[in-house]
Amino acid sequence: MQDPKLTLSWVLAARDPQRLAAFYAGLLQTEACTGLAEHHWIVPLPEGGSLQIYTPSRRRPWPASGAVLAPCLQRVTSHNSLEDLRSWRDGVIALGGSSTEEPRQESFGAECWLKDPEGQRFLLLVIQSKEAPQEAM
Repeated sequence: MQDPKLTLSWVLAARDPQRLAAFYAGLLQTEACTGLAEHHWIVPLPEGGSLQIYTPSRRRPWPASGAVLAPCLQRVTSHNSLEDLRSWRDGVIALGGSSTEEPRQESFGAECWLKDPEGQRFLLLVIQSKEAPQEAM
């Protein structure tokens, strides 16, 4: 498999992501659009990249104050998103990152929060390509 294209964006936790996306889109003079789910909005940044605003899963604790904004490294796969994420996470750990949670499958793909060598949180996100082959049932 060739290396997939990697993109960097910022993720921001919000209790009302649509309202916060409209706020930042107004400030940045861009237009917010819906993301991967009803609780996920994307605000394009003027110089490239994006701000992804989301409501965290109710199964996860709310991010602590000061920790609601983090970098998001994202790529798309046509293979198994969870397997690709596990492999990617292993490479990040080999570079000096750390993980306190296992990668998990979500409706939009697979994700895992990690920490860089200085303890700053970041998100790895692998989105399942819409062109992915269907698995046998």
